[in-house]
Amino acid sequence: MTYPETKFYQALTSGAYPIIVSLARHDLDLAKAALDGGAFALKTHLNAYHRATGTTFGTFEQERPFFEQLAKLGCPLLVMAGQETVPTASEMDALADLGFEGFNVYIDHMRPHLLQSRLRPMPALSSTSTPEDIAEIAAVPGCIIEASIMEFGRYRTSMTDADLARYAEIAAAVDVPVIVPSQLKLTPQDGLRLKAVGLAAPLLGAIVTGETPRSMGQSLQAWRDHI
Repeated sequence: MTYPETKFYQALTSGAYPIIVSLARHDLDLAKAALDGGAFALKTHLNAYHRATGTTFGTFEQERPFFEQLAKLGCPLLVMAGQETVPTASEMDALADLGFEGFNVYIDHMRPHLLQSRLRPMPALSSTSTPEDIAEIAAVPGCIIEASIMEFGRYRTSMTDADLARYAEIAAAVDVPVIVPSQLKLTPQDGLRLKAVGLAAPLLGAIVTGETPRSMGQSLQAWRDHI
């Protein structure tokens, strides 16, 4: 599969270090606040329970009305496609038609039909991923890697030097873009350190941005001032 060289993908591969925001819930005001605050791309969810916020996201048909509104904002869109349940081939086509350009699942939940869709794959590592797993995931054609490597017990804690070294090791081991989700309470200074060791982008979720338009704007302003 050959994927288009979109502005988002170019930003990941050029060192531009775009800010990606993962929406804590499907709220158009929250999405607009993210873009107003400087987010380059937005990530949404399907068929999933989001551990950081306790939010449950529904099926494509349930979430489609929000996606149709989101598509009107004109920014790059990514989707966490599911866990045990993932979109059908036709639903993946519908997501592509709406303008989504990438999909994300843990590698254990990857299905062959997902890799045949028009959406660029963003397989996620887990806290138990080995170097062999990382190499296997990096071999997925055209992929972006999400380094979701923190155990749940580490959520909302500060990034340590050892954490930074782990992220750097992953980035150095592969020749595809690696993004870092904010499982930890990442600061703008952490963002600069991650950029310096080769990570392609931060993926900022509720642990960093909070769950209101106001907290989103304040958080992203601080990141924009530093990055």
